[in-house]
Amino acid sequence: MKKLGAAAILLSAVMLTASACQSDGGGQDPVSQSTQQEESGVKTYIPNSTNVKKLGRTYELEDSLWLAFSGSGAEFTFNGTKASITIKGDDNAASATEDNQARVAIYLNGERVVDEMIHSAEQTFDVFESDTAQDCTIAVVKLSETAMSTIGIGEITVESEEGIRPTDKKDLFIEFVGDSITCGYGVDDENANHHFSTATEDVTKAYAYKTAMALNADYSMVSISGYGIISGYSDGKVKVSNQRIPPYYEKLGFCYGTYEGLSPSGTRWEFTDYTPDIIVVNLGTNDDSYTLDYDDRKQEYCDEYVKFLEKIRKNNPDSKILCTLGVMGDRLFPTVEKAVKAYTEQTGDTNIYTMKFDPQVQSDGYAADWHPTETTHTKASEKLVEKIKEILG
Repeated sequence: MKKLGAAAILLSAVMLTASACQSDGGGQDPVSQSTQQEESGVKTYIPNSTNVKKLGRTYELEDSLWLAFSGSGAEFTFNGTKASITIKGDDNAASATEDNQARVAIYLNGERVVDEMIHSAEQTFDVFESDTAQDCTIAVVKLSETAMSTIGIGEITVESEEGIRPTDKKDLFIEFVGDSITCGYGVDDENANHHFSTATEDVTKAYAYKTAMALNADYSMVSISGYGIISGYSDGKVKVSNQRIPPYYEKLGFCYGTYEGLSPSGTRWEFTDYTPDIIVVNLGTNDDSYTLDYDDRKQEYCDEYVKFLEKIRKNNPDSKILCTLGVMGDRLFPTVEKAVKAYTEQTGDTNIYTMKFDPQVQSDGYAADWHPTETTHTKASEKLVEKIKEILG
């Protein structure tokens, strides 16, 4: 989509600042959060819980809605003639290479109309324009993962009499906890000899997002490429203990950079924002590169897995938990089963299940660094959908 020029943005800002802030009344009415030009119907919002539905883990700042993990974003609906959205890059956006910039999609009524790498402090996108007012649903989704870059959704400007409203919450909420497979690592680059790039990550083509869509569920992703329970991806000799998901499960995310001077790993996630009906844990692929066939390492993985399940349960007392593994190899799956059994025996918690994914096969191809193709992700999703239906009845 066409980006607004700097002069146009400046003129819009001056006009909006000059107009009086007005409210339609009603206390929590989202319109009260906007700056309005009543005569033209232009309304500008900073996204928050009163005017958008948050997708995944997000954090409200004074000038933006902060996004870190894959799939995080916001969704809203309005009736009007025009919409534009400003995306704010993190502190490293202008200097980062395309392999490390955030990739963002914006959807209009389910169709992707913007797919961009965020390479500057602010980029504004025209999302919709029409001569006549139309009903529109717009969603902003962070396609790439948290480690390399975070972003903020800044001003949302619409020409509309009634302004924007959050879309309805779904009846089902699923949380996914995983690694590069959950992030959609390399799914847009079906060459196994190519390597990591945020430009070829797309969480919407990965099994987790596909599962949420198939079940008409809201979702949240807690996933970082290369991370595990006890070790990140390893050469098999040295444990990569600084690349572990459990320390970040109670955080907004993890990133090597900052956003407005803030770190997502320094920002606690409040579990009161939503309650998952089911939590899918898919961790062990990277641990397997370290544990290999060493019994003592597998036992360490088992013990730490039990501790992680305890952390998940502490924060989600009523959620069902499904522990999975296998898309990029299933050698550790018996240890996952062992960990779940040990956890149940220690705690008496039986609201927990296991499922082994079918390992990827050559006939379905391989994406960058031998990761799953979208074909493989689709097959994994289909199996997971059936298991979740079985668990939830």
